[in-house]
Formats: sequence, structure tokens, C-alpha cells
Amino acid sequence: MSVKTEAGVPVLETARTILRPHRLGDFETYAAIWAEPAVTRFIGGKPRTREESWMRFLRHAGLWSLIGYGFWAIEDMTGHFIGEAGFHDLKREIEPSIEGVPEAGWALASEVQGRGLASEVVGRIVAWSDEAFGEARTVCIIDPENGASLKVAEKNGYGEILRTTYHEKPTILLERRAGGAVA
Repeated sequence: MSVKTEAGVPVLETARTILRPHRLGDFETYAAIWAEPAVTRFIGGKPRTREESWMRFLRHAGLWSLIGYGFWAIEDMTGHFIGEAGFHDLKREIEPSIEGVPEAGWALASEVQGRGLASEVVGRIVAWSDEAFGEARTVCIIDPENGASLKVAEKNGYGEILRTTYHEKPTILLERRAGGAVA
């Protein structure tokens, strides 16, 4: 099956969203989303400055050309940027090491949370990963207090492997194999 691409990034669709590469025009909304305490509460614990958001934005735009996968911008069917989701390898200093393993992540603007969009989007990106990564595993790390993201991960085939710490905070490491099997 042929997949449309934009700037070398596959463009994916769900029933209510389009997943596409980040565009420069997304940045103002992107920075506003990452400045929301409701978005960052479980992702680093603090709102991002405009500078921090810019660095994150550039990182996600550049991943595709460097490692062949990355994050998609999430656009609703009216064309509004509402968040991002995808895979990265951040060379995290975490035990056990997940270096070299595609790590899933997602974040949605607070005004669209609680509508099932994260589950829908993560379902689409893990379907893509099954094809792109074959039998390889993917992982995600989630704050144990982030019940909503834990449910999204579980719905999409991620299972808890262990509890660890990251930046001195409790973290759950979850894993998924192609087809949703937990190792």
C-alpha cells in the first residue's frame, strides 16, 4: 500500500485527525500547548518556555531525517494543530537503558483531551510502527500518576515492564511488540 509523504514523512490519517510533519506555521500554537500546565504536568512537570518549545520543535522536525522516524504533528479535520505524537530515541539516562529502541510519546492540547483522540492517534502510530519496525519492540515511559496516558498505552498494546526512576522521579517503563504483544 502506498503512503502519501510530505517532506519525507508519512502522512497518516485517523477518523478525526491527520498526522503530518511539523510545519513552521505550527510553532505559535505548539509553544502555547507546551506552556499549558495541564499538558506538562506529567511530562517534565513544568510549562515550557518559548525557547524550550523551539528546541523541542526543532528536535521533532529533525528526527525523521536522522533516524528514519519521529513525531507527527496532529491536525484536526478543520486544519488546526492540536498536538503531536510519534517515536523518538532521546538517549535517555534511564535504567534499564532504552537507547536505540523507538520510544512512543504523545501530547494533546488541553482543550481536546478526554475525547479519545490520544487513543485513536496512538493506535494509528503503533499500526505504522508494526510495518516500519517489524518485530522490533517499542517502549514508552509514563508518570505513574498519569492514569489517562497509562490507559492510552494499555489500549494500544503496551504493558508494564517495570517501575524505575527518571530524573529522580518515579516512572513506569512499558513495552509493546508488533501486533501489540507484550514481551
